[in-house]
Amino acid sequence: MISRKTEPDKRGELLNILHPLVKKWFFSKFKEFSLPQLYGVMEVHSRQNILVSAPTGATKTLTAFISVLNELIDASEKGILEDRIYCVYISPLKALNEDIHVNLATPLKEMEELAGKKLGIRVAVRTGDTSSSEKSKMLKSPPHILITTPESLAIVLNSVKFKDHLKQVEWCIIDEVHALAENKRGVHLSLSLERLQQLAGHMSRTGLSATIAPLEEVAKFLVGFEDGKPRHCKIIDVQFIKKLDLKVLSPAEDMINITFEDMHSKLYQLVDKLIQAHSTTLIFTNTRSATERVINHLKDHFPKNYSDNIGAHHGSLSKEYRHQIEDSLRKGKLKAVVSSTSLELGIDIGFIDLVLLLGSPKSVARALQRQGRSGHRLHDTTKGRIIVLDRDDLVECAVLLKSAIERKIDTIHIPKNALDVLAQQIYGIAINERTSYDAIFNLVRQSYCYSDLEKSDFKGVIDYLAGRFSTLEDRNIYAKIWHDEDTGEIGKKGRLARVLYMTNIGTIPDESFVTVKVGDQPVGKLDEAFLERLKRGDVFVLGGQKYEFLYSRGMTAQVNASVHRPPTIPSWFSEMLPLSFDLARDIGKFRRLMEEKFAKDRSEKEIKDFINEYLFVDRTSATAIYNYFHEQYNYLEIPHDKKILVEHYTDGHRRNIIFHTLFGRRVNDCLSRAVAFAISRLDHRDVEIGVSDNGFYLTTEKPVNAMKAFKMIKADKLDMLMDMAIDRTEVLKRRFRHCATRSLMILRNYKGKRKRVGRQQISSQILISAVKRISKDFPILKEARREVLEDLMDINSAKWILEQIEKGDIKVKEVQTKLPSPFAFNLVLQGATDLMKMEDKMEFLKRMHDMVLAKISLKK
Repeated sequence: MISRKTEPDKRGELLNILHPLVKKWFFSKFKEFSLPQLYGVMEVHSRQNILVSAPTGATKTLTAFISVLNELIDASEKGILEDRIYCVYISPLKALNEDIHVNLATPLKEMEELAGKKLGIRVAVRTGDTSSSEKSKMLKSPPHILITTPESLAIVLNSVKFKDHLKQVEWCIIDEVHALAENKRGVHLSLSLERLQQLAGHMSRTGLSATIAPLEEVAKFLVGFEDGKPRHCKIIDVQFIKKLDLKVLSPAEDMINITFEDMHSKLYQLVDKLIQAHSTTLIFTNTRSATERVINHLKDHFPKNYSDNIGAHHGSLSKEYRHQIEDSLRKGKLKAVVSSTSLELGIDIGFIDLVLLLGSPKSVARALQRQGRSGHRLHDTTKGRIIVLDRDDLVECAVLLKSAIERKIDTIHIPKNALDVLAQQIYGIAINERTSYDAIFNLVRQSYCYSDLEKSDFKGVIDYLAGRFSTLEDRNIYAKIWHDEDTGEIGKKGRLARVLYMTNIGTIPDESFVTVKVGDQPVGKLDEAFLERLKRGDVFVLGGQKYEFLYSRGMTAQVNASVHRPPTIPSWFSEMLPLSFDLARDIGKFRRLMEEKFAKDRSEKEIKDFINEYLFVDRTSATAIYNYFHEQYNYLEIPHDKKILVEHYTDGHRRNIIFHTLFGRRVNDCLSRAVAFAISRLDHRDVEIGVSDNGFYLTTEKPVNAMKAFKMIKADKLDMLMDMAIDRTEVLKRRFRHCATRSLMILRNYKGKRKRVGRQQISSQILISAVKRISKDFPILKEARREVLEDLMDINSAKWILEQIEKGDIKVKEVQTKLPSPFAFNLVLQGATDLMKMEDKMEFLKRMHDMVLAKISLKK
């Protein structure tokens, strides 16, 4: 049963359970218990499952550990402390694990000084970086608190001797739950937790999370199921205990009638002004390249202010450099740090008094997580500023800010029934012990991620692992387990089983760069995530030149250099964060309310007052939003959450069809491919596709019936349609490789040798053809399709939209225009002008804007 704890425990109750030594140490450091501690400490002490959702710096970690340390110190003082692991702490980051180690070792040392003796409580970190000698020490003398990662937990669960130390684990603390639940690392962990629970017997789980929703679903993910029902878990929701000081800013009052040079100059003047007004500022960009660009510009424009006191932090930098930046932040040596996403999680980086977000973070939860890095202490105010440079961003961030203030958090997507992860974990279970088909199935179904797993899918995975498909042996895919169908018994197969499993464990795929070639001539490299978005005929820009994508083999992409068409995929597409579906719908709702105001002929003052009240923006922003919507309404109509506008216009010989589907890029990726596939069947023509959060566009030189194609797509047939639409795409080929490595069809490591990504990709392309001949529902192929459609795209939300259209709750309206409408500017700009310099893009945008205003004047 999932419940919410609505009243904190009394101070005296906490004082009664604390050992005198812990009590003395605690009040030498803190004046009083924090709210999360008043809610959570007694629950951890009582071995209850809890999920604590609180902002960064709200003492979540100490809330989880204080009862554990209290029990260990009490046992030490009584001389009954055993040589076993009492508590397992899991986090997704090795750096965070090191922080926790220090943050536990320091209090223990201070308590030993207060006690005047050694307490003998051991804390150790076990990750992929842990040396063999340290692992040997842990085996002989296990830590009382083990700090680890999801991957290392899976390894120790299969370690012949070490797993014995886990047989009486009493507490399991999972940190940064929000960062794990939304991906396959979390799916993998959910199964490992069930295996640990089975090994340890009664074990309480404590989940620590930043801003996340819905908390009830995340709680189920944390604790799993028993007898078909969620285990008991108390939710402690203190997400909004810190004061928020959040604002949306623009460097220019007029975002249209301004040159690039002026906008650029005003942006960095504003950024510098904000940095100089604060002690330490953390700046988030949405891409790694933007991170480097911001630092270079600040150094170039303000050399007196920035030299060694500013740094970058992102995943492409070396671990040593990132640690150096983190250490400098903790010591207060840096005035500013610019990051992409790598500092979103709770690594200790000292005191930050301002967070700047350059551009929309695309979700309310991410905005609050990022801005929560400021005011790291409990009673500090979270201070954040979002800087926007165009009108779409202004509207998006203003609605986002409203949702944040009103505590409306977007829904997290938790992957379900991932068959590749299931295959890997079943192999681990079979290696550990001889077991039965039903026992594994029942254990797996205790995980939230597999609570509704079909027996047919489970059987398919068992059949693959047991080598039922003999044709795969021609591709060196051999049986990994044996399965006696008469008795139901299952066990490992092969002497190397444990080594193969241990050296190929995990869910994070190997990524690499793809070499782009014209014939035999290399012309550059592409990020693999960018390549998977391409289809034959797509045009992209590399090194300032246009290329047409033909096909890929392994880690080589063949292209054509003789291209006279504009780009169809922007060069930064793979780095873009997708707009959350919930936030997209809120923006759509605001658009609808604005259209209603204009339709009722409300005055400019009335509408601006409404914008001010509804969005909490200043007068300047309200004027910019009013002008934007006024232009769209007078030129065409305002598309919104209840009305999809399909806009046709011709640009020379090219016909452009813009679908104003403001539902986020994951949904629009799905809808655009479905429409393009329907057109290919209906009109026997291929069309170019461009996708953004606010909609998608189709471009063709010959007429096509896009509306008829769109109306042909039905919610109950979308799964079948999309299976066909993605069947021969790069995205399915790449994702199949990821799934094949997770399910151990492709071994990254074999007998001490590592298979390069290119060889893995070639192996996967051979394998995908082989499994298609076996069955279109071969489990790993089925999983690759599910991952593309449910995790990468959002087919379920796309189905919901189509259902609303079929019911008549969402209207679809077709319009013909001479020029793209104001709401279509950025979408058109995205694909058609990728070769332009930024100053040319802004001039192009201004010219289009002036022409639209002229058309509006003519209409009047």
